[in-house]
Amino acid sequence: MKDIFNQSHAEEILNRINNLSPNSKPQWGNMDVAKMLAHCSSFQDIAMGNTFPSRGLLGRLIGKFVKPIFYNDKPLPRNMSTIPTILIVDEREFDTEKEKLKQKIINFQNKGTQECANHPHPFFGKLTSEQWGKGIYKHLDHHLKQFGV
Repeated sequence: MKDIFNQSHAEEILNRINNLSPNSKPQWGNMDVAKMLAHCSSFQDIAMGNTFPSRGLLGRLIGKFVKPIFYNDKPLPRNMSTIPTILIVDEREFDTEKEKLKQKIINFQNKGTQECANHPHPFFGKLTSEQWGKGIYKHLDHHLKQFGV
């Protein structure tokens, strides 16, 4: 399983982001490419401990039992529900969102594994730094595949 803390895996993700354009079209889902980048950036904020969305009832009830879906080798399902606070509905500017996300990925990796294990995922609950690293890669990979890169 690939992990965002691995330098070559992070570089692969950054290169794929660079292959996006303002005209990239989704193969599924409703977000345009700028909204997708903003969504991924907002998710990075959660992983970095910059935002702390509250845990919903469903997450508290079943999150710990289904959390392997976040970091296992199986692809995320298309059109999976998301954390409401990172559902992007307003218009975003592609170049700004692209650079924001790239910087957050670099910062996340540079901070290292110790930073992300100090706070829970809003649905899955407590995660190890290894689970966060795999989950972040998997989330980014899912959305980049959504846009064909």
